[in-house]
Amino acid sequence: MTLLDAAPAAPAAPPVAPPPAVHALELERLGPTIGVRVHGVDLADATDAEVRAIRSALAEHKVLFFAGQHDLHPDSQVALGRRLGEVTESHPVVPGVDDEHPEIYALDSSTGGFADVWHTDVTFVRRPPLGSVLRAVVLPPSGGDTQWADLELAYRSLSAPVQRLADELVAVHDGTREFGYYLSQSEARAQWEGEEYRELVPARHPVVRVHPETGRKGLFVNPGFVSHLEGVSDAESRYLLDLFYAHITKPEHLVRHRWSVGDVAMWDNRSTVHYANRDYGDQRRVMHRITLRGDVPVGPPRA
Repeated sequence: MTLLDAAPAAPAAPPVAPPPAVHALELERLGPTIGVRVHGVDLADATDAEVRAIRSALAEHKVLFFAGQHDLHPDSQVALGRRLGEVTESHPVVPGVDDEHPEIYALDSSTGGFADVWHTDVTFVRRPPLGSVLRAVVLPPSGGDTQWADLELAYRSLSAPVQRLADELVAVHDGTREFGYYLSQSEARAQWEGEEYRELVPARHPVVRVHPETGRKGLFVNPGFVSHLEGVSDAESRYLLDLFYAHITKPEHLVRHRWSVGDVAMWDNRSTVHYANRDYGDQRRVMHRITLRGDVPVGPPRA
């Protein structure tokens, strides 16, 4: 056989792109299952690898704290959120902090912006947020800490019979109690996922949610927005919800943060509830929050 008779050489395989670099964050654990301080990251100038690592750590550790983020401002806070996921409008009822930043929800204590009830953000819609990014802007001289509770640990530490009961239940989440009066009195209208809310229609979610990234089960009820449990009597609903709430907020399920100006906290809205302490009198506290678009909560498979 001559060289002319030889079969043509197979084309070279295209080079395989290397996997994205994995960045190891410097994490300081604050508890066995919830809360870490992240050191050595500038959120205003984070690398792609750092952002991927932060996004992964969010599902695993549930609440992340970053100190000294003084270069973060409204524009860069929104830009950071867009690198972490899809950023929603500020809130279904409350417009953004200004026309240039419709994504930022300003929690200003001087205008009633406080959250001194255990809650998970915006669970009264069909697709509650994936997570939130909160930046401390103005702080009182003392007080104003925030606490988070681990809903996955709370579920795991229930007895097996109560877990099985919770697996079967559905809760109704209603934003009217917290935001109905504001909606009826305010002429301003906010947008949420492209829809203008003129009324708050309650949403149904499973009492036990399966985390879409980790597959772990967690309780998904909160006293801020849950009105009742479906399919049980009023008395049973009250007793069961009181049982869940008392269990969720046991001290061993909590992490607490004392704020400094420039601090940023990120939390997974699918596996936590939180409470902002209102223990600062008439001093002013201003926080800026953005939220990441979530998905429809899914419960455990039925037997």
